[in-house]
Amino acid sequence: MLTRVGGIDWCVTEFIRVSDRLLPRPHFHKLAPELRDGSRTPAGTPMRVQLLGSDPACLGDNAAFACSLGAPVIDLNFGCPAKTVNKSRGGAVLLKEPELLHAIVAEVRRSVPAAIPVTAKMRLGYDSPDLALDCARALAAGGATQIVVHARTKVQGYKPPAHWEWVARVQDVVAVPVYANGDIWTLEDWQRCREISGARDIMLGRGLVSRPDLARQIAAAQAGRNVEAMGWSELLPLLRDFWQQARRKLSPRYAPGRLKQWLAMLMRSYPEAVALFAAIRRESDCEPIDRLLGVDSAALVERRSA
Repeated sequence: MLTRVGGIDWCVTEFIRVSDRLLPRPHFHKLAPELRDGSRTPAGTPMRVQLLGSDPACLGDNAAFACSLGAPVIDLNFGCPAKTVNKSRGGAVLLKEPELLHAIVAEVRRSVPAAIPVTAKMRLGYDSPDLALDCARALAAGGATQIVVHARTKVQGYKPPAHWEWVARVQDVVAVPVYANGDIWTLEDWQRCREISGARDIMLGRGLVSRPDLARQIAAAQAGRNVEAMGWSELLPLLRDFWQQARRKLSPRYAPGRLKQWLAMLMRSYPEAVALFAAIRRESDCEPIDRLLGVDSAALVERRSA
């Protein structure tokens, strides 16, 4: 839905966890439904398939299968800081082993068609940035054509600040493009990140969820156009659409929580989101939320039944 707002060049799926087997087609379609539609969002934005795991051969097999389903790019996640993921040797914990990073990327590169790029995302390390440059070299030498650097270690999690100066250090040691990521919440953050990191390109995560037009603002600034921030009146139809999708796809028990999650992020940028969150904070039924958002409950139930 956010890709409809504009300014986004490409997006990445939620990571698909690969452990010890070739995953079935329905598993890929569940986490990457865009594969059914030319690997593009409904707005037409290209989508990359992201894999996470530690077994080179198994990742290679699943990457090849993803390509057969239509994945235009395979992205490898070496940045996830979640404890459960790291405990099962996935994500940022692998930054302790540059040799394994190289083996994974090289095997995936060997397994997928030559025309399919392989990209990677990393953090600065697990508990220190001592191996950051070695990890970046390993990824590039293995065949990664782009590297996204979340400028914090796993231990630092999402605590500010992001150390954008390390993005520049990584770019100095690899010949592939390096993208900056982390703590880019506003247009001013992007400008400072660009000055400090020297990165031409960035990846947005939480910043785009909390400010849906951030990519559009950045694209306008890059092109030398006037930057007009999205107002609440432009955002509200997206919020209604999000709620309607949650109502159709989730049980009534879980849909309100999903809306509250997004509103909690939007509160960072919109005072109106603070008021709306306060109004629905204690609501667990969908109908009062329908009324607050001006959504037709009966039509939603009808579509859900159909």
